[in-house]
Amino acid sequence: MNFLIQPKKYKSLMADEGSRAIMNKTIAFFENMGKTKLTEDFNKKVWYREFVDFIGKEQIFAKLLTPKEYAGGDPDCRWDTARNSEFSELLAFYGLGYWYCFQVSILGLGPIWMSANEKAKQKAAKLLKQGAIFAFGLSERTHGADIYATETHLTPKGDGTYVANGEKYYIGNGNEAEMVSTFGKIKDSKDDYVFFVTNYRHKAYELKKNVISHQEYVSNFVLHDYPITEEDILSRGSHAWDSALNTVNIGKFNIGPASIGVAEHCFYEAITHAANRMLYGMRVTDMPHVKKNFMDAWLRLVGMKLYQRRATDYFRNASEQDRRYLLYNPTSKMKVTLQAEEVINLLWDVIAAKGFEKDTFFSMAASDIRGPSKLEGTVHVNIQLIRKFMKNYFFNPASYPVVEPDFSAKDDLFLFNQGPTKGLGKVQFHDYKSTFDAYKKLPNVATFIRQIEIFKEMLEKAGPDAAQDMDPSFSLPLGEMFSIVVYGQLILEQAGFDHLDADILNQIFDFMVRDFTKFALQIYGMHNTKDQQRDFCRQIMLIKAVGDDQQYQRIWEKYVFPLNGEYQMND
Repeated sequence: MNFLIQPKKYKSLMADEGSRAIMNKTIAFFENMGKTKLTEDFNKKVWYREFVDFIGKEQIFAKLLTPKEYAGGDPDCRWDTARNSEFSELLAFYGLGYWYCFQVSILGLGPIWMSANEKAKQKAAKLLKQGAIFAFGLSERTHGADIYATETHLTPKGDGTYVANGEKYYIGNGNEAEMVSTFGKIKDSKDDYVFFVTNYRHKAYELKKNVISHQEYVSNFVLHDYPITEEDILSRGSHAWDSALNTVNIGKFNIGPASIGVAEHCFYEAITHAANRMLYGMRVTDMPHVKKNFMDAWLRLVGMKLYQRRATDYFRNASEQDRRYLLYNPTSKMKVTLQAEEVINLLWDVIAAKGFEKDTFFSMAASDIRGPSKLEGTVHVNIQLIRKFMKNYFFNPASYPVVEPDFSAKDDLFLFNQGPTKGLGKVQFHDYKSTFDAYKKLPNVATFIRQIEIFKEMLEKAGPDAAQDMDPSFSLPLGEMFSIVVYGQLILEQAGFDHLDADILNQIFDFMVRDFTKFALQIYGMHNTKDQQRDFCRQIMLIKAVGDDQQYQRIWEKYVFPLNGEYQMND
């Protein structure tokens, strides 16, 4: 069984023919383009006009990003998180730039679908059918995503209309977005925030530049007395504020799958290169350190996919009564993206200078892979968000019905009705212990359980004081340790649904144990760590993963080495 996507043998997870057609047409587009043109366009920083034309002609964004209510009867149109997640992985498999066009269109559409402005919604649906792309005009040069400090203003003219003035910075698709969901404030108001729609074609919309040196266009634009009517207003006040943060929630979820797609393509390229290269009289993949890197990279990739797949079910099942996605979402954003970086690092240590060659996908990936962890909140921002859930996760579980895998063809409309962005500390979770206990016969899961127990005891008896809580050198590795527990729980849950080979699962928890130890060491070494806390960290660090050489070799022979030559992109 190949756990990585293989485009030339692709089988969509979605059951409906419309979804499968979308995936297959996308694969055909890129394979017909070929690797030579793909890498040349990347190196020359060519705006992906052909791709935008393709998604317009095939109505792909229209089908993926139009809720059924506004689809005009098209049976393939819906906002389906499972499908969008799969598409994100597939797009990024061919290049993060192409995925980015999709990602920022999702962000741009968020405030529109969340609004009560029916005319704007109908307009968005019409433009999607015409092949339009969208943008999210939130961040500014001076303030970044600090929306409290926005300097973009709407000035009332006294006749029910407004003029907008302000500068937006780091706005993807800002060069061609037919609707830019733009965030600002009513001039001279305290907190009358507003989302309104602008268009790149308008003469009052000054496109200054692309702020990055890449294929994708990340714009800096200025509004000069841009005329706004009530028909252009999406939301005001607290609704606009919540729409900004809830839109980021929706967009954030697609970053993990994109990171997975990039890493998968790199894995194929790296192992095919290494397995067919002889050094010092032996095949490179027969060298113990090389085999270890490939094994670690592959196991981390499988873990990423298991986590992301399970998190998707919770995202689709979200409701006012079940908001567990608010933890699983930022965990995906920070954990899966960092794991992807680790996978690239492991592979790069093997292929060495090959990773710089301009005609490889790897060189594209190496250039881009640091990006996802910086989008929709940095790793540090998301860790601090994750920590808000730690107390209830460990000490105040609740009972929920089991969330089953969900590939049904339906809209996930709660995402546009998430409500106020408050009360994170009140969200409860099902008991993590039962999930881990179901797999405690696996040596490394049992080892990880011991680490969790010590960590939980540390939180209970020697938790961070107020100063440590505010000190990133302490709070960030603490949050990392918590995230690994959450990550492991959902990996185990998905493994159960997939009937995953127990040997693979045991080896995944080998690196989980090692990673947990790494962050315990960071806390141990901090100058402000208390002696009691150091004692708990020492106990965690002294617990070692359980090795099994025969199991390790079996996985290598059955699953990993056979990926040599399994996929190569058309030239």
